[in-house]
Parts: sequence; structure tokens; C-alpha cells
Amino acid sequence: MTHFRLTIFLLLSSVLVVAQENLLSKEEAVAKALENNFGIIIAKNQIDIAENNASILNSGYLPTLTGTAGANYTNNESRQEFPGRFDSIGNPQADVSLSGLESQRYNAGLNLNYTLFDGLGRFYNYKRLKEQYQLSELQARETIENTMLQMFSVYFEIARLTENRNVQLEALEISKQRITRSEYAFEFGQNTKLDILNAQVDVTNDSINLLTTEQQLENAKRDLNVLLNQDLSSNFVVDTLVSFTPRITLVDYMEQSISNNVAILQTEQNLKINAYDIKVNKSGYLPTIGLTGSYGWNRNQNPDQVFFTGQVFPGTNSTQLSFGLGASLTWNLFDGGGTAVRVKNAKITYANQELLRKQVELEVNRDMQNAMAIYENRLQIFRIQEQNVLTNQNNFERSKEQFQLGRITSIEFRQAQINLLNAQTNKNLAKYDAKLAELQLLQLTGQLLNIEI
Repeated sequence: MTHFRLTIFLLLSSVLVVAQENLLSKEEAVAKALENNFGIIIAKNQIDIAENNASILNSGYLPTLTGTAGANYTNNESRQEFPGRFDSIGNPQADVSLSGLESQRYNAGLNLNYTLFDGLGRFYNYKRLKEQYQLSELQARETIENTMLQMFSVYFEIARLTENRNVQLEALEISKQRITRSEYAFEFGQNTKLDILNAQVDVTNDSINLLTTEQQLENAKRDLNVLLNQDLSSNFVVDTLVSFTPRITLVDYMEQSISNNVAILQTEQNLKINAYDIKVNKSGYLPTIGLTGSYGWNRNQNPDQVFFTGQVFPGTNSTQLSFGLGASLTWNLFDGGGTAVRVKNAKITYANQELLRKQVELEVNRDMQNAMAIYENRLQIFRIQEQNVLTNQNNFERSKEQFQLGRITSIEFRQAQINLLNAQTNKNLAKYDAKLAELQLLQLTGQLLNIEI
């Protein structure tokens, strides 16, 4: 009956705690991380940059149009002298002075340049940029997967510490009841003061263990708040329910890993990029054909002019419009071997990328086999620990009955209590270790973001 009342008390306490704190479900934690995590936001921004680079505006397919304009203004004074010259009646010819000789020039123009053919270099470079965009998406996915794995590691640590705290609360309550029982027994002369002291020591130890766990729990919550980019003081409880993916499903995922694993997909994407690098460099063997067009407007306003005869001619204004079209062909028949070297190096890089892809595939297969073995081992340990809890629970209940009847000492009862406490905390550790091992395996198969945790 006492154990039943204690269970009801703990359940009511848990309900009150949940009522006071917000439940942060796994789905909500994932959504917040995807939306707010700094690393994921940066990765998404990198995708935007790659998308901009892969747009038509960065392809080289569009022409360039340049506008030019200019204006000139001068103001001169002119004095023309005629030494030794005489007019028609024999008088020396007078000097001619002009001031305010303003000269103005204006011009405006448009120049159009378009590369009609560049040896297909921009064509393959544009395709390369498209593949680079796909690679950026894969890199962002890798960042998201790593962040999700990190987030769940902290989330499940909070869940483990929460369950441990509940176990330690129950142990502390049992130890407090021992003090009360020992004090009553001492008053009726059924035991000694030593039993009370032993119970008080156990209460102290249980209190310290509980405080330590609560501190670790608060630290873990702050760690999760950082990953979710929310207020560090945000308080919440997490879901401690864990379900495991059936083995047959995991095996099926492993068989599809070549087409889903993000590391393998990145090597394949790099292989496509390297293939385009070869073609881009080969474009140096071909000519470049370009078209040009121009449109110009010029206006000149000239000042008055004095000729050697002494005559002054008034200034003139002129306006000129021009339009031109042109074509050019450039063929670098020999560039000293630079293009040939670049093509050879690009082919070597492609060959290295093929080797790297094979190496990554081999390593991923190895890692998956290891991850599967670790997962099955930890899952088996968890099942054993579950059975161990049942065994220790049964042993504790029997020890409790024997202790209440005075047939065993408080030290023996305490040992049974500690054994149960250790079994429960070991089961909690084994449960979340097994779940994290499963998530690591799912990441290697490329399915971490595709399933419900």
C-alpha cells in the first residue's frame, strides 16, 4: 500500500511539472532546429549563393551594354597681332582681340558586345554551375543531418536525465520514509540509533545525487536551447517515449544507401563537376566569335576664329550621329601549351575523383556494417537491462517486505535499493544509447531526415 501511495504521488508530481512546463516534442524540436539553428541558416544561405551563381545572369550568355557620356567646356581669350602688315591705305594693321571664346563639346554613346561563340566554354561552365548548386544542396543536407544528430543527442540526454531524476526522487522518498520508520521503531525500542543515522546518511547521499542530476539536466536544457536558437532560460520537458525501427526496414535502407548516402552523393556530384571542367578547358582549342554594336552622338560648339588675313569668322555648331556594327573572330592557335596542360590536369583530377568515390563507398559500407553491429549490440543490452530492472524490482520488493518484518538489516535493504537504482539508470542509458546508434545508422543510409523519430 505504501508503494502504491508513493507511485500515485510521483505520478501527480509529474503531471504538475508537465502542466507548469511546456512539452517539447521531437517533431517540434526538429522544426525549431530547421528554422532557427545558426548552422542550418548559414547552410541555406550558401544554397542561395549557389543558386545566384547558377542563374542566367552569371552564365555569360547575355550581352554587355556600356553607356558613355562626356562634356567639355573651355573659355579662351585671343589676341592676334600682324607685325609688318599694312592695310589698303598703308597704315599698320590693327591687332585683333577676342574674349569669351567659349568652346563646348558633348558626347554620348552606347556600346554593345556579345560573344556569339566561345568554343562552348560558357555552355559547359553554365552546366557546371548547375551541378555546383546541386552540390551546395547536398552540403546543406549534410549540415542539417549532423545538426539533427547533435540535437537528438542532447534531446535524449535530457530525456535520460529526466528519467534518472524521477528514479532518484523515488529513491529519496523511500530513504525519507526509512527515517520516519526508524524513528518510530527507535521510540518503541525495536532498533538502535544507528538505524536512524544510516537512514539519514542515505537521505543525504540521495539528495546530493538528485541535486547533481538536476544540475546536469539544466545544463543539457541550455545546450538544447543553443541548438534551437531560443532563450537560454526557456524551460520545457521532453518526450521520453522511444520506439525503434524494425530491423528489416534498416536492412532495406542499407541496401539503398548508395543512392541516398549524402557523402556518396557528394562524390558523384563532384565527379560531374570535374567532367565539365575538362570540357571547359577544352574550349580553349576553339575560336571565339563576337559581335559588336555602337551608337554615338556628338555635338561641338566652336568659338569665333581669326585667320591670318585678319578676318574673324563666327563660331560653328555641329552635331554628329553614328551607328556601327562589327564582328570579330579570335583563334588562339597556340598558347604555349597552357590549354593542353589544363586539360591534362582536369583529366587527372577526374580520375582522382573516381578513386575517391570508390573509397567513400567502401568506407560508408564499412561504417554501416559497424553501425548496424553497434545498434544491435546496444539494443540487446537494453533488452537485458529491461529484464534486469524487473529482477531488481522484484528483489527490492521482497527485501522491503523482509526489512519491514525485521528479518534483514537496513544495510541489506539499502543495497537492494541501490541495485534497483543502478539497474534503472543503466536501463535508461542503454535505451538512449541504442536509439542514438539507430540514428547514426539512419544517417549513414541517408534516411535520417525521411523518417519519424
